[in-house]
Amino acid sequence: MKIFRFVPILALALCPGPHLHAETVDGVLAVVNDTVITRQQVEEFIAPAIDSLRRESAGQPEAVVQQKLTGVVNDGLDQLVERQLILHEFNTLGYRMPDSYLDQIVQDRIRDQFYGDRARLMKTLQAEGETFESFREDVRDQAIETFMRSKNVAQEIVVSPYKIQNYYSAHQDDYRIADEIKLRMIVLNKTSAGDTNTVNLAREIRDKIKEGAVFAEMASIYSQDSQRSQGGDRGWIERSVLRKDLADASSALQPGQVSDVIESPETCYLMLVEQTRPAHVKPLNEVRDEIEKNLRAQEQARLLKQWIARLKAKSFILRFP
Repeated sequence: MKIFRFVPILALALCPGPHLHAETVDGVLAVVNDTVITRQQVEEFIAPAIDSLRRESAGQPEAVVQQKLTGVVNDGLDQLVERQLILHEFNTLGYRMPDSYLDQIVQDRIRDQFYGDRARLMKTLQAEGETFESFREDVRDQAIETFMRSKNVAQEIVVSPYKIQNYYSAHQDDYRIADEIKLRMIVLNKTSAGDTNTVNLAREIRDKIKEGAVFAEMASIYSQDSQRSQGGDRGWIERSVLRKDLADASSALQPGQVSDVIESPETCYLMLVEQTRPAHVKPLNEVRDEIEKNLRAQEQARLLKQWIARLKAKSFILRFP
């Protein structure tokens, strides 16, 4: 037997949930080599996705929801088939997981998901009709799957500067930035639409700034928004995301200029445009890491698809409608 070394990874527990059909029959959906995958196993595996689908699909036509449900079921079955292929490959290669390592990752799972409370775990398993042995087996299978995927797919992938440059050149629109301004704001909330005291206060603050007071200091004293402690600093933002009256006011300002009081029924604003930056494409050095991450993910997906295809080619797989 070969003994391998796992990279510690926190995997998600499979949480049982409501069945897809009221009269669920634990029928066989697939056979992978000598392992059977049942309808109940698929339902338990996809329960979190089903819960999310139900929340997101509230109010949608039944036919649309059913189509999405079918897709979730098929995807869940595909994932379980792949898991069994991977587990079979693990056993075929003669690997084994040391009991001491499995004990450790089980304890880690109890610590992370059940606050280290074994009694809470047992109560949860009992409510879901599960046993500690099945929980331990799930942990083992997920750890094996993670190890095998890492060994065969997630190995260090080198993305050349040439590929990064080509990707950047072909996806210029993805990195295009509209007209931007570096902005500070003072926000004063009115007590009512006819509140003149707040308007007068905004004007007094502007007069102080014109006389030499520092805008950031005035913002830290008077502004009534979440950026107060940062001196009203909004950083670089696209002008187009501003409300129309604010965008129009900012367009009339040169760097270093402060706006007049901008009044709405609820709020008074003062704006300082610190810098401007015309529409442009982000330079490669700003997006290099993002591009490299995307290309690495694409390559891993390609390698995974090839590896799973090889496993399928040498395995017995039978799926039932």
